Amino acid sequence: MIAVMNEMPPENENTNHAPVGNLTDFVEGIDETNRLDIEVAIKEDGHVIVFHSHRFKSDISWFEFDLGENKLDFVLEDGDLRDIGLPLTNDVAKHMQNSHQILTILMDPKTGEATEGRYVPLIIHRK
Repeated sequence: MIAVMNEMPPENENTNHAPVGNLTDFVEGIDETNRLDIEVAIKEDGHVIVFHSHRFKSDISWFEFDLGENKLDFVLEDGDLRDIGLPLTNDVAKHMQNSHQILTILMDPKTGEATEGRYVPLIIHRK
């Protein structure tokens, strides 16, 4: 399994694309002591999974992955973008380019158990 951890992503400004907001502003129940944890993992069969520790305020409509920057964005129902906060590794990126969807799994932050999951479409592009 290949993974990248991210806790509190920074705000990202991109002049060639719609403004990208902070991922943490669309997650329920996080603060300085209750952090958002996200892990992007690749299963042995090459499928991409995003584990997250807190519920999102609205559903993710789709993911966008930029091959040039190895950057994963969350796209909300209203079209707003949320950046995961850091570039993914090349090992993760090579699996992203062969994927059409990502399995998102909500983990209980107290027990570490999966509570729910769903597939979200993935759009690949290069800026």
